[in-house]
Amino acid sequence: MNPLTVVGSADSSRHVGRHCEARANRRREKIASVPIYRDHIYPRLVSSVGNPKPIRTLRRGLVPLAAGTVLEIGVGAGANLPFYDPERVTLLYALEPNPGMRRLAATEQRQVGLQVEFIDLPGERLPLEDASVDTVVSTFTLCTIANLTDALRGIKRVLKPGGRVLFLELSAAADPGVRRWQRLWEPIHHRLFEGLYLTRDIPQLLQQAGFQPQAVESVWLTPFPKSWAHCCTGTAIAGG
Repeated sequence: MNPLTVVGSADSSRHVGRHCEARANRRREKIASVPIYRDHIYPRLVSSVGNPKPIRTLRRGLVPLAAGTVLEIGVGAGANLPFYDPERVTLLYALEPNPGMRRLAATEQRQVGLQVEFIDLPGERLPLEDASVDTVVSTFTLCTIANLTDALRGIKRVLKPGGRVLFLELSAAADPGVRRWQRLWEPIHHRLFEGLYLTRDIPQLLQQAGFQPQAVESVWLTPFPKSWAHCCTGTAIAGG
């Protein structure tokens, strides 16, 4: 056999191999660039398992307090929509950047008869006028927003003086042992649940942003694991 033929065949095989590998890499990159988990899997996950009975009970006690023009930040799949009182709420701005979540929330909205305007922006960007909102509702959103300082500044800007924030959030526990486990679990929750923080002291952060927290309660969603289940709920009044 001609040695040149052998060499040529080997070079050709290596070229084909590199070409196939490059094509496979491009295919993997293309698949990875499609936000399948964020826009499709995660919304269904939250919709199906993210609203158990203990959370529904807390929503039922909090959300009906909303009145007037309401802004809900992180409306998600619309779990709060059935609990708004249509006789008290004149308009609900539903802020949600995730398109999969908005689709699910729109389906829920058609069943409850609220006047809802969806806004496809994150909580740090509120396209509303100053002092235009009577109530802000946040359930499991302040514990996920990346730039919470900017988000709270925006919430304070759009709230009328004396307006209220109604919140239900995962929050840092008072028990040092539980907080230690919260710090250990936080990186996993942060990746799995789209930026979730377990260790934020939500009432303290609201106070630092110029709100007056009131009637704050500490709640355990389940007896175990406590590091995953500590919440705080209450109201915070916007200053003048």
